[in-house]
Amino acid sequence: MLKDSPAPRHSPARSGSLHGGLRLALLGDSLAYGSGAARVQDTLGPRLAVVLEDAGFDVDLTVLAVPGAVSHDLAAQARRAVPLDVDLAVVVVGANDLARMVPPAQAAAGLAGALGTLRAAGADVVVVPAPDMSMVPFVPPAFRSLVQAASAALQREQAAVARAAGAQVAGVSDAVATAFAADLAMFSADRFHPSSAGYAVIADALAPHVLAAAVARRDDDAA
Repeated sequence: MLKDSPAPRHSPARSGSLHGGLRLALLGDSLAYGSGAARVQDTLGPRLAVVLEDAGFDVDLTVLAVPGAVSHDLAAQARRAVPLDVDLAVVVVGANDLARMVPPAQAAAGLAGALGTLRAAGADVVVVPAPDMSMVPFVPPAFRSLVQAASAALQREQAAVARAAGAQVAGVSDAVATAFAADLAMFSADRFHPSSAGYAVIADALAPHVLAAAVARRDDDAA
């Protein structure tokens, strides 16, 4: 299992790119970090890096995400990203805000501040809004509609501040929730974090959004 440590994970670029180097950073909580996966290679960052490398990008990956982080904690992660000259940041956050009942507007304000820092530093950003927490196995059936509504409210706030900051929004929550609700194997042993199989589903849903952002960045740089 991955150790829940805030230390950044770094992966050097691979040679032979078609499009040049791409400095990719993952920010956020345990989903961005990879808690629950059996191997580091199974987590979101390495999976997304493989997608980009297969498309011809040289990827320099840094994972700045911290397990347990809420949106307020993104500010520190964004500051750590600035000296890395990040080209593309993927921000995955919201599960802990929901679990700790942080008001949606307050959580969105934390996200907005971090996005401002990243965008001012020249990074393009893909925001992955909060997951639909109603599919977590230990949520009682009687409360699932309330949890789903709370998740949707936070997702709307996050999407609004992301678009206002010029970030792209990867709206993958519905597809991921459907897959997780249908198969408990998507969860790790704690029945909260994804398993390696669960991260594969999330990465597959995110890949088109991240690849599109990388291609747009390349095209803008070439213009």
